[in-house]
Amino acid sequence: MRQNLGPGNYARTVRQTVGPLSLLLSLTFLVGCQGLSGGGSNQQTPPPNKVDTSTLSFGSTTVSFGNVAVGSTKGTTLTATNSGSSSITITSVAISSQNFLLTSPTLPVTLAAGQNTSIGITFAPNATGAFDATATVNSDASNATASISLNGSGTTTAAAGQLGLSPPTESFGSVTIGSSQTENVTLTNGGTTIIDISQIAVSGAGFTLSGITAPVTLNASQSATFTISFAPQSTGSATGTVIITSDASNSSLSMALSGTGISPGEIGPSPASLAFGSVTIGNDDSLTETITNTGGTSIVISQIAVSGAGFGLSGATTPLTLAADQSATFNVTFDPAASGSVSGAVTVTSNASNTTLAITLSGTGTAAVGQLSVTPTTLGVGDVVVGTSGTASGSLKATGANVTVTAANSSNSLFSVSGLVLPVTITAGQSLPFTVTFSPTTTGAAGATLDFTSNGQPSSTAETLSGTGTAAPTYSVNLSWTASTSPDISGYNIYRAVYTNSCGSFSKINSSLNTSTLYTDSVVIDGTNYCYATTAVNTSNEESGYSNIVPDVQIPAP
Repeated sequence: MRQNLGPGNYARTVRQTVGPLSLLLSLTFLVGCQGLSGGGSNQQTPPPNKVDTSTLSFGSTTVSFGNVAVGSTKGTTLTATNSGSSSITITSVAISSQNFLLTSPTLPVTLAAGQNTSIGITFAPNATGAFDATATVNSDASNATASISLNGSGTTTAAAGQLGLSPPTESFGSVTIGSSQTENVTLTNGGTTIIDISQIAVSGAGFTLSGITAPVTLNASQSATFTISFAPQSTGSATGTVIITSDASNSSLSMALSGTGISPGEIGPSPASLAFGSVTIGNDDSLTETITNTGGTSIVISQIAVSGAGFGLSGATTPLTLAADQSATFNVTFDPAASGSVSGAVTVTSNASNTTLAITLSGTGTAAVGQLSVTPTTLGVGDVVVGTSGTASGSLKATGANVTVTAANSSNSLFSVSGLVLPVTITAGQSLPFTVTFSPTTTGAAGATLDFTSNGQPSSTAETLSGTGTAAPTYSVNLSWTASTSPDISGYNIYRAVYTNSCGSFSKINSSLNTSTLYTDSVVIDGTNYCYATTAVNTSNEESGYSNIVPDVQIPAP
């Protein structure tokens, strides 16, 4: 707005914006003056007793206002800083042209060491063309007179302002349903003229806008900040738009919005319950449980606890964090102490949407029933010469509970069992040895089944027996040795071992003490090599070590 007040005066109305409010300030200049000053005379001489130890510095010594339409204004600020160690008083600022006006601060102003102040200057061209001026800052600093160069150009029409957004788009990422996320957006007038914003609208499910209300006026280079919020109501991707309508060159400015709604963390059990069925007292059973975060956000499990008589928990360590779709596995055991049905629960406590999850447990304790097992299940006696007997050893074991064995029957009379006095009770966890004797009457293989009857489960336990009857040997070995010179010798024992590359383990072959120094071994296997040795036994039944060792006695093959 321009108004003539006479040949010597020029009136200027300046429009300034403070937030959403516009203020009109009436400023009057005297045409023809070579300069205007604020706060006093053009220069200030420092007091005679003050030592200037501080310097007044500026961020720039040149200010360019660019193009400004005739009849409008553009303002800017300079920062003046006391860079010394003592205070500085700025007494005046003189500007050499009436087209540039000091708007702040109110002078004089004193700056402590390190303190700064803003010097506001406005350019108001009254004609087209270039304008230059000098702003002289007077103070009691060491640089008592500081000069700032000012320049700008008056134009016939104003260039339309242009709005810019920072950021130009907004992506909220993943946001949990039931919560919201906010982001700040800065709207800036990047042009040289005032922009009037008539409407600011937001669209898109879950998106809202706050912190700014139209109409809004932005001066050149001025910015305003507002907030965009995203509060999804359902899962999945969401898009929206902020549309800003104004009289700027980009009269309709759009900002794309995006985000994804995700479900809150939730714990899902697999299986939903654990049923152990019947478990014998004294035993235990274990089942595996898996919990999964079926939601879209991470959860923290603070506690996993088990309740119910006989139920236990292992493999669960808390606190435990589960990301979306992540699982954790642990074991639940049932060890009943008494007969009857038992119920319980595993309780999972977390910050998920289902903060407390209960997994039901059930099981039944049953009385222990003993089981009888035989070792080995197949027992071979080996080769036994017809007319003689061979033996092999086995054992019975009770588990779960005590077992009473009442009978042991062989399906072949060539095989017999000894070492058991029946009926006999075997304590749970204990074993009882027995001996099987094979007495072949003919050559060839023979077999049998040995059945043990008990009150265990099952009631009959079987062992398979085998043996081979062999013909009497064709050869015999006659042995003789020198009598022992030790006193009180009552006889000798004769030992035999199978020979391969050396003598194997010796076994005694005489059934009674041999009183002479002669012995015939008639029980040899054709085609086998043997070693022989003797020991001396005194009247105190003390036996010497092996002596008279004869290695590699070869029995011819048949």
